[in-house]
Amino acid sequence: MKIYNNINSVDKKFINSVLAIGNFDGVHLGHQELLKKAYIFSRKLKKKFGIFTFDPLPKDFFNKTDNRILNVNDKIDIIKTFRADFFIKQNFNRNFSKITHDSFANNILLKKLAVNSIFVGKDFRFGFKRKGNIFFLKKLSKNNNFKIFIINFKKFNKYKISSSKIRSLIQSGKVKLVSKIMGRPWSITGRVVKGKKFGRRIGFPTANIKIFNQIKPMFGVYSVKILFNKKTYKGIANFGVRPTFGSSSPILEVNVFEKNLNFYNKDIKVLFIDFIRKEKKFKDSTMLVSQIKKDIKVAKISLNKK
Repeated sequence: MKIYNNINSVDKKFINSVLAIGNFDGVHLGHQELLKKAYIFSRKLKKKFGIFTFDPLPKDFFNKTDNRILNVNDKIDIIKTFRADFFIKQNFNRNFSKITHDSFANNILLKKLAVNSIFVGKDFRFGFKRKGNIFFLKKLSKNNNFKIFIINFKKFNKYKISSSKIRSLIQSGKVKLVSKIMGRPWSITGRVVKGKKFGRRIGFPTANIKIFNQIKPMFGVYSVKILFNKKTYKGIANFGVRPTFGSSSPILEVNVFEKNLNFYNKDIKVLFIDFIRKEKKFKDSTMLVSQIKKDIKVAKISLNKK
């Protein structure tokens, strides 16, 4: 899969392709359905298949936040499994944000890419002040000889499948439900940094990760799986401010059940399997240790179900 950071650098061989457009944040079940249908259609026509997305997320750009469900590299790794020929990760900046919906459609989709077909979700909006929508694209397609396919994401039980819903669930600690809506556990990938060794002092050493460029979960304790060097380990994690030790800024602390592993200064992926309890302040470290032992028992039961 050829990756581009700007629409202007796309090779001519990808002109007149089947194009899926959207943020695809989290690459949830709805996104997966859209991408699969776009791929199948492209092969039926014997056309190239491309994916057009934006980085940062437009909403994060305007709000000056970073609430993406997956970091960019993890998102690309998942996108690759859908066998796209090319991937446009358009830099969404001040200048790009001012492009009108009409200009985006006519100058980028029609002139630069000369799209054969477009696949988007029902709620897709684009252009300055989000004035472009599926109705505009439908009208444009009739006058410009390209096909438009609108994918209406199905519900999971009573929940609408959407990136916004997933963010809300993550911030509520409902990571088990998130796994079902995404089709896989929600994860965080980060570099293990030097901590204050609180965990080591009480017999539970941790790998510490500061979360950047991604949404943060609810403060609390989780059962997790850890991916490192193509191996999977089981463990328990706490995200929060370590109130028992009167600590500081939020950090993810991961205790791996397998001993003698050193992740310091290395990248690991933490998969959130289930929520165990909220973070709380204990009277002393003895009470904290007692609770951690209980948490580990709960985590092992949770992880053995998977």
